[in-house]
Amino acid sequence: MQPPGSSNLVLLVLLPLLAWRVYARFRRMVGRQRLSRVRPWITLAIFPTLVALLVYASREHWESLGWLVAGLAAGALLARYGWSKTVLEPTPRGLFYTPNAHLGIALSLLFVCRILYRLVEIYAMERTGARDASDFVQSPLTLAVFGLLAGYYVAYAVGLARWRSRVLRAKRMREAAKAG
Repeated sequence: MQPPGSSNLVLLVLLPLLAWRVYARFRRMVGRQRLSRVRPWITLAIFPTLVALLVYASREHWESLGWLVAGLAAGALLARYGWSKTVLEPTPRGLFYTPNAHLGIALSLLFVCRILYRLVEIYAMERTGARDASDFVQSPLTLAVFGLLAGYYVAYAVGLARWRSRVLRAKRMREAAKAG
């Protein structure tokens, strides 16, 4: 059994942290961004790891996992659309891109709203003793929304990594042609 008030303490710590990360993500999504050498690879490591952890945590609820897979597929399709709206700029100062701000912000807000709703729902149920916190990862809607976000960011990161690779390969070929 948890000590009284421990869930309140967790909420008091997590909510400002979540608000700060959402603010930082929104600031980064609006406007031109320099393509980091490692950021796409970090995304490609973290999101699949989180998906694997969610699959493991929800392994006994196959119907919920179907929603996660559907969210991943829909997110990948949205990333393809978002990629078509992205402005790509290879410059002498580096590689820059301007993502579709509306799409990224909408997905992030959807996810944040779903998490906040689930936190409030679980907090209310904890008081009545109806459910436990493991229901958080077993909710089909929560898994679908996370899948949508994860599918979008993974597919978008793949697009960024491929674009960077193509630009650098073309640059090396030009330099080799000049030298030879």
